[in-house]
Amino acid sequence: MCSLQLVLLQVFFLTLPENAQPQPSSSASGAVPTSPDLGPGTLGGTVQSSSEGTATPPDVLGISTVGPTLVTSSAPRNRTVELFPVLPICVCDLTPGTCDINCCCDRDCYLLHPRTVFSFCLPGSVRSSSWVCVDNSLIFRSNSPFPSRVFMDSNGIRQFCVHVNNSKLNYFQKLQKVNATNFQALAAEFGGESFTSAFQTQSPSAFYKAGDPILTYFPQWSVISLLRQPAGVGAGGLCAESNPAGFLESKHTTCTRFFKNLASSCTLDSALNAASYCDFTVLKVPRGMTDLQNMEFQVPVTLVSQAGPPVLAGNTCQNVVSQVTYEIETNGTFGIQKVSVSFEQTNLTVEPRLSLQQHFIIHFRAFQQSTAASLTGPRSGNPGYIVGKPLLALTGDISYSMTLLQSQGNGTCSVKRHEVQFGMNAMSGCKLRVKTANCSHLQQEIYQTLHGRLRPEHIAIFGNAYPAQKGGWTKILHRSCSVSAKNCTSCCFIPVSLEIQVLWAFIGLQSNPQAHVSAARFLYQCQSVEDSQEVPLTTLVNFVDITRKPEPPRGQPRMDWKLPFDFFFPFKVAFSRGIDSQKGSVPPILILCLLLLGVLSLETK
Repeated sequence: MCSLQLVLLQVFFLTLPENAQPQPSSSASGAVPTSPDLGPGTLGGTVQSSSEGTATPPDVLGISTVGPTLVTSSAPRNRTVELFPVLPICVCDLTPGTCDINCCCDRDCYLLHPRTVFSFCLPGSVRSSSWVCVDNSLIFRSNSPFPSRVFMDSNGIRQFCVHVNNSKLNYFQKLQKVNATNFQALAAEFGGESFTSAFQTQSPSAFYKAGDPILTYFPQWSVISLLRQPAGVGAGGLCAESNPAGFLESKHTTCTRFFKNLASSCTLDSALNAASYCDFTVLKVPRGMTDLQNMEFQVPVTLVSQAGPPVLAGNTCQNVVSQVTYEIETNGTFGIQKVSVSFEQTNLTVEPRLSLQQHFIIHFRAFQQSTAASLTGPRSGNPGYIVGKPLLALTGDISYSMTLLQSQGNGTCSVKRHEVQFGMNAMSGCKLRVKTANCSHLQQEIYQTLHGRLRPEHIAIFGNAYPAQKGGWTKILHRSCSVSAKNCTSCCFIPVSLEIQVLWAFIGLQSNPQAHVSAARFLYQCQSVEDSQEVPLTTLVNFVDITRKPEPPRGQPRMDWKLPFDFFFPFKVAFSRGIDSQKGSVPPILILCLLLLGVLSLETK
C-alpha cells in the first residue's frame, strides 16, 4: 500500500504541477523540413513510443516550438506503391505518351512498382503526409485513431505527435548528413552506373534500370557489345562512337564526320553504311547474356524501310546515312520487347575536306502504348512552364516551339533557328541578302525571316497545352510596319528588329507554384532602306515576371490552452490544511489521490 501511495503521488505531481500554464513558444516557425525517405523513427531526433519512458536522445528533432504547437514533418516511406498514385497533378510528366524517367506518378510508364525500375522518385511524384505535435505534458491519454509518437526537441522537451493523413502539405526536403560511415551506403542506394565497364564479375541484373547500358549481341562473331549512340565532342562536334545509349533515356544527338578521301571511305567506312546499325540483336534483359543460345532473350532489329548500301557513282557517294532513328518498346521489368530502326540517306559529292553531319535518335515508349500517342511532342511543363523548356506557339492547329534567328558562319541568316526557352532572355541576329526589289515582297520575306516559316498566332498559357484546347492559348499582340515611308518614293519601310515580350506569373500554392504566360506581344522596329543588298536583322525575347506576392502567412493556427485563474486554489488549500493537521489524521492529498485512482479504475472497466 505504501508503494502504491508513492506512485499515486508521482502521477499527481506530474499531471498537476503547481502554477501550470501554457509554455511560451521560442520561435514563430513550426515547420519541419520534409524528408520522404525517413521513417517515423528517424525524423532527425529521438523517437519514443507514447507508452514508453524517456530516453537520452542521440539527435535533436527540428521542432522550433516548445509549447503547444502544430508542426509538420514527413511521413515514413510507403512500403507499397499504387499502380497510378492519385495526385492532383503529376508535375514531372513532361512527355505525353512517353514514360518520364523517375516520374513515379507517370501513367505512361505502366509500372506496378515504379521503384523497382527507377532509382528514385522525382519530388512531387509521390504523396506526402504530416505530423501534428503538442507538448507531451499536456497529453494524459491519446484516443487518436492515427499512429502517435513522442519526440524530443532541441530543448529537451518531449513532444507528442500524431501522424495525420494530409497529403496536401509539401515542404522542402531535409538535407542528409553524409560522412565517411554512410557514404558508401548512400552511393550504392542512390547512385547509378559509372563510366566503368559494364561487364563485371558479378552476375548480371535480372532487368534493366533507368540509365543502364543496353546490351547487344553479334551472332556472326559471338560478341556482346553495347547499343551505341554517337555524340559530338569538342569544339568541332566530332563523332564519339563509344557513347552508350541509356535504358529509358530518349535522346537526340548530333555529330560531324570529316573525310580526307571520300572516294575510299564511301564503301569502306561502316558509319556511312545502314547495315552496321542493324546487324545485331538486342538483349531483352541483362541476364540474357548468360544464355546466348536462348533466342527468347534476344530481340531482332526490324527495318522500317529498306536502305541500300553506299555506292560510289562517278564523283558522287550515294546512299550515305545522315540520320538513324531507333524506336524501342519496353515493358517494365520484362525488358525490351521490340526494336525498330529507320534511316535517312543523302548523296555526297567527292571533294577535299568534306564533312557530314549525322543525327542519332533513340526513342522509348511503353509496349502497350499506341504509336500515335508516342508521336505527340513533349510538354514544357505540367501544368506550369519549367524554366529552360521551349515556349509553345500555335498557328492554326499546328503547335511548335517559338524560335529566333540563327546566323551561319559568314553572318548570313540560316535556315536553322534558335529555340526560345521559357524564362531565358536571348538575342540573336544575322544579315539577310535581298533578292527582290519589290517593297511588298521584301517586307513579306523579312517578316517570315524574323518570326519563322509559320507566323505565331497564339502562345500557350501553360506548358501542357494542346492545340485542340483553345482555352489554353492566348492571342499574340503585334504591330506591323507601314507599306511605304513618307517623303521617299524609292524607299521601302521594312522591319529590321523583332522583340518578343512575354509577361508571365506564378499562380497556385506557394509550396508548389506554377508558371503561366499572361500575355505576349511582338514589337517590330522598322526603318527605310533604299537599294540595299544586305539587311541586318535582329530578334530578341524578354520575359517579364508580373507575379504579385501575397501577404506572408501568419503561420498555422495554434491551440489556445487556458485554465481558470484560480484552478489550483482548492488543491492549495487542501494541501496547506494537510500540513497543519495532526500527525495521526489522513492527509487530504492522500484522499484526493485515492479519488483519482477510483476514477481511473472506473474508466478502465
